Order: sequence, then structure tokens, then C-alpha cells
Amino acid sequence: MADKRLKPADRDAERKRMDEFFLKFSEGQVSLAETVREMRRISRLTQPEFAKHRKVSLGTLRQIESGDADPKVATLNKIADVFGLEIGFVKKKK
Repeated sequence: MADKRLKPADRDAERKRMDEFFLKFSEGQVSLAETVREMRRISRLTQPEFAKHRKVSLGTLRQIESGDADPKVATLNKIADVFGLEIGFVKKKK
């Protein structure tokens, strides 16, 4: 099976995916696990590649993406930085 990431990038589709991601993210519609997984997918990297790129352990990334982690703020900031984001407080959903 060919690597899907090697397809030529469709810039319009990628921009739309990013816009949808930021909208869902800003509205609190996605979990931490879903957010990190989508960041990685938008980056078009495998888990090992993304972990290395963001300087986090592969095990930690896998735990975060599966929802089984209690990551440190510093780890989440390493991941979020590539998207120009940082961890902070948000209002709870009712």
C-alpha cells in the first residue's frame, strides 16, 4: 500500500481542514486526544515522526492520542507550538 502522505498536497483542502480544526478547537468541540491526533494528521506525519519532530516520546504521544495520558503542560506546549498554540485556561462547558 502506498504512503498516503506522498500524494501531492491539495492546498485548498488543507486550508479547509485547518479552518475546520481551529473552529472545532475554539468552540471546545474536540477532546485533547482528538486535538493532538488531528494536529498530527494535518502535519501529515506518522506518530513516530510527529513525536520526534515535537521532541516528545512516542509512548507519551500514543497515550495522549488514545486518551490514556495525564501529560504535563510542558509536553502539551511542545505539541501545540507547531500550530502557534499554547495551553491555557478555558471556560468549562455547562
